Amino acid sequence: MINPEDADFHTPTSDDPTWAETNFFGFYVPEVPLNVGVYALFRMNAGVVISTVAINSRFVESPWQADYWDAQHHLPIPKGASLRDYQLNNGLKVVSPEPNKVWDVEFDNGDGIALNFRYTALMDAFDIHDPHQDPIVAAKSGDEFAWDEAYNGHFDQTGHFEGEIEVRGKKYPIDCVSTMDHSWGPRAEYQSGTMSWLHAHFSRDLAFHGIFAFSADGGPDAPTSLTLQHGYLIDHGNMYGLSAGTGRTIRQGYYAKAVELDLTDSLGRSWQLQGFGRTSFPWQAGPGTVGFNVLAEWRCGEERGWGELQDFIGPQALTKIYSEL
Repeated sequence: MINPEDADFHTPTSDDPTWAETNFFGFYVPEVPLNVGVYALFRMNAGVVISTVAINSRFVESPWQADYWDAQHHLPIPKGASLRDYQLNNGLKVVSPEPNKVWDVEFDNGDGIALNFRYTALMDAFDIHDPHQDPIVAAKSGDEFAWDEAYNGHFDQTGHFEGEIEVRGKKYPIDCVSTMDHSWGPRAEYQSGTMSWLHAHFSRDLAFHGIFAFSADGGPDAPTSLTLQHGYLIDHGNMYGLSAGTGRTIRQGYYAKAVELDLTDSLGRSWQLQGFGRTSFPWQAGPGTVGFNVLAEWRCGEERGWGELQDFIGPQALTKIYSEL
């Protein structure tokens, strides 16, 4: 169960310098289409913050081909900072007036890139380790998926983003339903596993989020099967955990060109979703991971929506795969 105090820093369980606490805010402007990710990873024991801001409207293979990319890996943690109120030297400011419910986020690089938005939750935080929320956890008797140990503490949450973004003189309104997350635990710079973290938003009344396992061993361009590890949906103000889910991703390189999902919720209802990639961006949230990020246009029956797929693979695994081609 996620409590109000979980919105703030947690006491590290050891003096391991890789202990991390993260917040991610991702939103989009579908008319462009513009995909935006704002991220901060605090290493409390090391006294530094990794922060990335990515803005992209195209299919790109290198981060510098995007509309904007800023990655800074040794920002100092401000003295007396709280995870509910901090401002970093890269121009990012985050304030949460209502813990785990409302966040106000601002960023300004001083050179034509600026954003400000309010995120308002549409649901309680979804604790991936809580059997009362997650039917998959409730049914398991073995080890849980925690993405190595990085997700020892983790929640996902869907909400409404509202504000404005400016990209070199062009201003766009922010008004979308999307998903943020918060994690805490040891997070090594060597990523040994893979993960597909994705979501599809059709309205305030219908949205899906899922974390899936997949194998990258087939190499670039090979279709991959997906197996649900954690997930939920919002249906007219109610949150339902997903009890099962499978899928298939068609890829260009390791980017998702198309995705098919077959999901079952805690009420036994079946849901079929199809997603189609509209942008691509290689997101290195830190030096030990690569996220093959795609903003997708989604379909669920007659419903149409948007959401992001983030397919994470470690650089060591990638170099091994590519060296054998």
